[in-house]
Amino acid sequence: MKRPKVWNIRVHMLVLAVVCLVLAAVTWLIEPMVSYILTPCALAYGVYVAVRLQSIRRHMRGTLTRIASQLDPARQEMLLNFPIPMMAVGSSRRILWYSESFQTEVLGKREMIGESFGKLTNLALDEFCRKEVPLQIGEKSYHVRGLHPGQVDIPDAGTDKPVKAGDEDFYLLYFIDVTEMDKEAALYRKTRPSVMLIVLDNYNELMQKAKESEKSRILSAVDTLLEEFSSQMTNSFIKRYDDEQYMMVVEEEHLEKIIESRFSVLDDVRKIDTGGYPVTLSIGIGRGEDTLAESEASARQALDMALGRGGDQAAVKMGTTYEFYGGVSKGVEKRTKVKSRMVANAMLELIKTADKVLVMGHKFGDLDCVGASAGMASAIRSIGKKAFIVIDREKNLSKTLIEMVKSEEGNHDLFIDPDEALFSITPQTMLIICDTHTPNLVESKEVLDRCKTVVVIDHHRKMVNHIDNAVIFYHEPYASSASEMVTELIQYMGEDCKITSVVAQALLAGIMLDTRSFAMRTGVRTFEAAAYLRRTGADTVVVRKMFSNSMDSYQRKTRIVSNAQVYRKCAVAQSDFSSDDMRVVASQAADELLSIDDVDASFVLYEAGGGINISARSMGLINVQLIMEKMGGGGHQTMAATQLRGVEMEKAKALLFET
Repeated sequence: MKRPKVWNIRVHMLVLAVVCLVLAAVTWLIEPMVSYILTPCALAYGVYVAVRLQSIRRHMRGTLTRIASQLDPARQEMLLNFPIPMMAVGSSRRILWYSESFQTEVLGKREMIGESFGKLTNLALDEFCRKEVPLQIGEKSYHVRGLHPGQVDIPDAGTDKPVKAGDEDFYLLYFIDVTEMDKEAALYRKTRPSVMLIVLDNYNELMQKAKESEKSRILSAVDTLLEEFSSQMTNSFIKRYDDEQYMMVVEEEHLEKIIESRFSVLDDVRKIDTGGYPVTLSIGIGRGEDTLAESEASARQALDMALGRGGDQAAVKMGTTYEFYGGVSKGVEKRTKVKSRMVANAMLELIKTADKVLVMGHKFGDLDCVGASAGMASAIRSIGKKAFIVIDREKNLSKTLIEMVKSEEGNHDLFIDPDEALFSITPQTMLIICDTHTPNLVESKEVLDRCKTVVVIDHHRKMVNHIDNAVIFYHEPYASSASEMVTELIQYMGEDCKITSVVAQALLAGIMLDTRSFAMRTGVRTFEAAAYLRRTGADTVVVRKMFSNSMDSYQRKTRIVSNAQVYRKCAVAQSDFSSDDMRVVASQAADELLSIDDVDASFVLYEAGGGINISARSMGLINVQLIMEKMGGGGHQTMAATQLRGVEMEKAKALLFET
């Protein structure tokens, strides 16, 4: 087996001795008395070093002899010439021995016997015995596996006791060179293809508005932009497979750069001159899949998420998680009502086969949630089917509206508690979710889980953890409110489907709440829905009174507004009190803060429900939905909220500023 090369130490000692003798001679010539003192000291030190070196040599020889004695000559030769680099390290972390291949391949001819193992790594030796450990030595990468003597089976020894290296145990370490494999793996990861699906938002509307002479110019500008975007990357290509849809395949290395730029192509396409009509893209990327087919499927799911969140953004799907980029512009209203008619017809078929229909919104239902639920339930009752609204009548923000609808003839049993709804559910029961699409936000998660036939009607930007078992998922992020969507559906549910003036007022109240009295997120279809409700008998004066406050509520709102501070054109206020109507007061205060000059967004923080709640509003220049989503919430571009648990008010405020 390999023995330590101590000849170089002898040379060093010989040189040291010669130097000492020369110094002693020079000193004797200059000052004999000093030489009489230095010479004995130098000789004593030399004797000590020689004795110490001899002791180390004996110890090393004994160590190697004990290790070798456990093996027959064939095994000694095998260890010495073992093709995989290996070494023996004492429990004191001294390097006791290593093979020829270890010195040649790992150390590069360096000599390290007797030196500390810490020069290679500070990891504990037992760590190598538990698992294969990656280790970088110089420019090479290794996977190191270790064996403790208690784990080594040496039948020649005739004993089960651990082999001793002098007075200490030793460890055998095997070094497997994975440098080339790591390089190949890195190259493989860098060249993994990802599928990118690109859709030109509102293509049909753009083509309808643009002049004939402008259509080809706009499409050509988009094509040129995307081709230049693709040409910046090697080994990628882009193909247009429809008038408004493109497919691009890009390698992981370039996709990382695109993500680092936060999809700057989204900003570039907005700069295209279209005569005042916005041009935006929605992009879905399937990343990290095993095959191109799986990547394409993931890209389609990601594209659905991007479109469901209002478009003008990129969604990257990797496994079960999504990452979103962009989404800063206002969504453009879809003008066609074909989808509404198709959804209404499909819902009618499901309603006819159900024994009863339950309509449920989100927790702490507001006017839009309750108004949409009341409109849908009343429409279903008008065609002769049982329908009930599942709501917690104590924990909601629309008690006045509930009492108004309930007081109408025939509606005394319209509202039921979640417990009562659970008791009435059968396999034929149908559930319609209004104004939310997130399982954790519905009024009763148990009711959702129990029902087999589920329909979702919502206008909020799509969340990752959405209800995924819905038979019909009617999601329209361009709509102003759930009440607007329900109003459209009612008009396509047949001539027998009628609603009363009271229910029309409930729907109009929902629209007015989410549009802030037709000031925000208001499109052509919003006014069409309002006109239909007005024809049905909705009294705008009655609706306006639903938004009136008591003197106490008004004073509480004013108190919050007076505590606001402006930070980067955002008004931030926090409540130093609590009340039963805190959620309503906070949202109204957030709306009020937007009336301050040079304020683009507002945030109101308050304590409720065992956590710190944040109500966010904006005028459209700042996307508060993205801000609240980063903090665990969601909503719209102009209206969003979140709840933080386990943090104090000041900490929540600091997190908001950081976001």
